[in-house]
Amino acid sequence: MRVTPLTGSLQLTNNGELSLFFVGVGSAFSREHYQTNLLVIKGNDHLLIDCGTICSHALWQYGSVITQIQNVLITHSHADHIGGLEEMAFMGRYVSGKKPVMYIDDNYKTILWDFSLSGGQTYGESLTGGPLEFEDYFTQVKPQILAMEPRPLYETWCENINIKLFRTKHMENEFEDWDNTFYSIGVLIDERILVTGDTRFDPELISWLTEKYPTIECIVHDCQLSDGGVHASYNELKNLPADIRSKTLLCHYGDNWRDYKPEADGFIGFARQGVYYTF
Repeated sequence: MRVTPLTGSLQLTNNGELSLFFVGVGSAFSREHYQTNLLVIKGNDHLLIDCGTICSHALWQYGSVITQIQNVLITHSHADHIGGLEEMAFMGRYVSGKKPVMYIDDNYKTILWDFSLSGGQTYGESLTGGPLEFEDYFTQVKPQILAMEPRPLYETWCENINIKLFRTKHMENEFEDWDNTFYSIGVLIDERILVTGDTRFDPELISWLTEKYPTIECIVHDCQLSDGGVHASYNELKNLPADIRSKTLLCHYGDNWRDYKPEADGFIGFARQGVYYTF
């Protein structure tokens, strides 16, 4: 893994290597960092994983604009992950004239539109004279189901980037009835980079995926710096096997991160925003 700080403006293309660029690494309420939103870049292709409330501002600080984002995937419906979608949608419709592609199944598309986006985006001009809908703002690409056990696993392609999506356990009191739980997913990129998304401590998830895909080189893991709540805590993550910790980058952390020494505990360390990680 090569780590390269951003110099100049953010570039959404590269020479064909697989790169991650952390738009932000902070928790939902971090004041020191942007929210944990992540760009995947490979050759001429890119994918934004999550678009939080300050994602557009963060991109501007990196010398880019939200209308340059052509592909987006959303892991769940908390504001630090979806709060910037309305701006993305309006800028695409009324400024660039180009709809972003969203990688999303029908179930979550309904949830995202009905419970989060429709209130601000339903009403506007329409060639048919009726209310605007999801398809007026985004082009949908539907992942295909690969397996339902031990939990739902899906696959799709963002041009030449392979994406596998898996259900996670983010909220409390969730079991195996995935149809009736809070929707949250993680992402496996090119069977090399595992991004957990927001999740409670879930060692069974890590064991399942690393055994199924031994090609995984790096795990980007949600990390809360206090105990309790609906995120995996630092103290819990220290219990992961040493070989797993040695390839784990911690993200979604709070502003007291300087009180911790993840390298001393066997992790790669805390992920840094504004930096390319190239594999």
